[in-house]
Amino acid sequence: MNWGKGIIAGMAAFMLFILSMCIYMFNAPVDDYDHQYYEKGLSFNKDHDREEQVNKDHAEPVMLQSDDRLMITFSEPITGKVSFMRPSDKALDRSFKLNSGSSKSAELDLQGVAKGLWQLTFEWESGKKSYLYHKEVYIK
Repeated sequence: MNWGKGIIAGMAAFMLFILSMCIYMFNAPVDDYDHQYYEKGLSFNKDHDREEQVNKDHAEPVMLQSDDRLMITFSEPITGKVSFMRPSDKALDRSFKLNSGSSKSAELDLQGVAKGLWQLTFEWESGKKSYLYHKEVYIK
């Protein structure tokens, strides 16, 4: 093969590579786009105040995982919810209601929750105060 055919073959291989990368990128799912981005931006101060309330009251929830259960202990009795968000797949996201009753702890059944890294968002009320807390956990 002479140098002219080698250059043409190299250019064709490079163009085929670029074309295949374009096709792959356009077919990849776009999970990371938040459709309520601007609405969440407007309520940022409210969320920030709820996060600061957790720090002021030393009200961080304590989590203990055993088998297919997650025990969450709070500083006071609460009602609220916890959202499980999977960074790698939005379709796996779930939400659970929390109600500790007169005790200070709530128990979640993790049956059916995929193992791996999760971002947990706790939103709860205790007394007349509202709280927001974020935590990354690895479900075993």
